[in-house]
Amino acid sequence: MAATLFIVGLITFIAGVFVLIFRSNSGEVKNLAIQTTRLAQKGMSDGVTGLVGYATDLLEALNLLTRTTRGTGMFLAIAGLSMMLFACWIAIKVYS
Repeated sequence: MAATLFIVGLITFIAGVFVLIFRSNSGEVKNLAIQTTRLAQKGMSDGVTGLVGYATDLLEALNLLTRTTRGTGMFLAIAGLSMMLFACWIAIKVYS
């Protein structure tokens, strides 16, 4: 039981680290943020205020998406570490 819990915790921890490394700073989000900033600048120079408002909303949504992804990665990493520590505690209690 302890070995299974440890393996599940290890997989969960690796998934959390993977999400933190590769998903929170993805190139698509960066590219979309750059394009949105350019769109807002063009809207300001052309005097289209509605375009600037929508671009600002899109940037806020991108920031929220990035924070949510980081939060998910942190949760998975902490949950994985907790499972591994609990598995070690179980193994120590059973075998000593």
